[in-house]
Amino acid sequence: MPLEPIPLNDGNKIPSIAYGTGSKMKFHDITQYIEQAIETGFSHIDTAVFYKTEKFVGRAIKESGLARSELFVTTKYFGEVPVQKSVRESLKNLGLHYLDLYLIHQPRIIPNLYSVILRLTVYCDTDYIVGLRSIGVSNVVDVQQLENLIKFSRIKPAVNQIRLHPYNYHDMKPVMDACAKHNIVVEAYSSLSPITTYPGGPVDVPVKAAAQRIGATPTQVIFLWVKAKGAVIVTTTTTKAHMEEYLAVADLSSLTKEEVIAIDTAGAQGPPSDIVTKLRATNTKEKILVALVVMMFGVYGLSMFGRMCQ
Repeated sequence: MPLEPIPLNDGNKIPSIAYGTGSKMKFHDITQYIEQAIETGFSHIDTAVFYKTEKFVGRAIKESGLARSELFVTTKYFGEVPVQKSVRESLKNLGLHYLDLYLIHQPRIIPNLYSVILRLTVYCDTDYIVGLRSIGVSNVVDVQQLENLIKFSRIKPAVNQIRLHPYNYHDMKPVMDACAKHNIVVEAYSSLSPITTYPGGPVDVPVKAAAQRIGATPTQVIFLWVKAKGAVIVTTTTTKAHMEEYLAVADLSSLTKEEVIAIDTAGAQGPPSDIVTKLRATNTKEKILVALVVMMFGVYGLSMFGRMCQ
């Protein structure tokens, strides 16, 4: 049973989980992984001009044989060429007549931002024959910037895609609250950072406890946490087993209010330091070597301090 789609403020709906083509996939031919994702059950594919993966997404969509209406495709404008030209190029690269969602990738670096958004409205077609169904932004984490976008733009963004995980939730909460106030859906990428980037931190404890209660993996618990925040999951992997694991979140029980609060509270403590994280990731021999180096520097430091005190 798939995750329920989330309504957007423009009347459209967005699937609750997306297969992303950024991260380590950027600049590579990833056709086989996109085909595998679609075959496994992903209906929402997220790409971007900057990723240089649009042509591969288009190839995979064509090979899937699915009707256009069965897929939700997102791409992003990076500002290297005029936006009208970029839209046309993206549609050509993807082999599509319309895009379900078009995001401004980094609004902060786009000259004449409000003018760009105004031009995008030309491509909004109520019949979806050509152009864009929904318009949004990515990486808008400053509340005032979001408020200005809403104030001066003709169309209110339907989506704001941001980096979101338990360790940065405290920092992201103000902009998430602003999005909620304006009925803007948040999309969350890099949500698995507590597992992939900051293992061994305080978030591990409540995540493990929730995983044991509902019979899930820590990865699935993080995605359930994202779901509890009302956000769309944007994730990626190259293995079918992980794809199936991600989609299986739809069949799991929701986290309790107490479990969500426990993860929030642990995340507010911050991730483990880079040194601790890297040390945990090393093997036993490397750990011993690091310990010896630290001891040598410690002895040397004490020796120098003793000479200075003589």
